[in-house]
Amino acid sequence: MRPGDEGGKHMKRVIEFILNGNGVSAEVASHKMLLEVLRDTFEMTGTKEGCGQGECGACTVMIDGVSINACLYPAFEVEGKSVTTVEGLVGEGGKLHPIQEAFVEKGGIQCGFCSPGMILSAKALLDENPAPNEDEIKRGISGNLCRCTGYVQIVDSIKEAATRLSGQDPA
Repeated sequence: MRPGDEGGKHMKRVIEFILNGNGVSAEVASHKMLLEVLRDTFEMTGTKEGCGQGECGACTVMIDGVSINACLYPAFEVEGKSVTTVEGLVGEGGKLHPIQEAFVEKGGIQCGFCSPGMILSAKALLDENPAPNEDEIKRGISGNLCRCTGYVQIVDSIKEAATRLSGQDPA
């Protein structure tokens, strides 16, 4: 029994939502956050728990196209919504999404812990603003912390991804 689960008194219910393009359902306890359900029930381990307080962005996923901190998002609230994790960006045959490719090629990935959340924040930004300037990129990823890169390579990766997604030849 977990602390706070005095005799299994937490209410449970089945939630249904779209996960990376597929309809899913799970029985979830009322105190569970989306992060726990994604990792424990659906094995979407790209979504990381860093701080558990919505400060670091390691748990960032997209819900209906908006980036959110899964560690703070009650699982019950995802009912009927569409969730995208970093695993959902990978295409047919394991082909990386252009944002993921840019992060690899431009060195935006160091230890990799922040990368899934950073990539999803970048995707939400580029979906809303396909040609952001450097300040807009910095604002777009401001909820994500990285201890390795100094952010230069991450910003360069997002610029490169924007170029690729716009169909322009990379410089």
